[in-house]
Amino acid sequence: MTEAHARTPQGTATGDAARDTGSGEAVLALVTDQPLDAAALESWAATAADGAVVTFRGVVRDHDHGVTVRGLDYRAHPEAESMLRAACARLHERTGLRVAAAHRTGSLRIGDIALVAVVASPHRAEAFAAVDGLVAEIKASVPIWKRQHLADGSTEWVGL
Repeated sequence: MTEAHARTPQGTATGDAARDTGSGEAVLALVTDQPLDAAALESWAATAADGAVVTFRGVVRDHDHGVTVRGLDYRAHPEAESMLRAACARLHERTGLRVAAAHRTGSLRIGDIALVAVVASPHRAEAFAAVDGLVAEIKASVPIWKRQHLADGSTEWVGL
């Protein structure tokens, strides 16, 4: 595999985060404690052949299971980025589409973006289905856990 040329939302080279898959298509995966820039990931994923770019933004909400949430802390396994890249690569291998995903770590406030998943495709139905499957696979296979800070002062871990 050869290194693909990509930029992170902060404008620095992604290094191992972007890899050419050998078929001329690529995947981009990033786990970072910096704010996520969905527009930069969309720009990276889209090509002149694509008629659809579908983006999922996972946003920190103010409630969960009927309880008020004040904020979240995300923690990632040291190999989470490589596992995120593998999830993106599996989707690419099944579909041939360009795939990008980024997950935030650290302390997040209500309204912050925790996850961005982007798929570019010639047609919208394929892109919508692919991004839905990608988000489901990320939640199931990438070891990133969240600690919710609740309104009563207690905390709870989700995904352990």
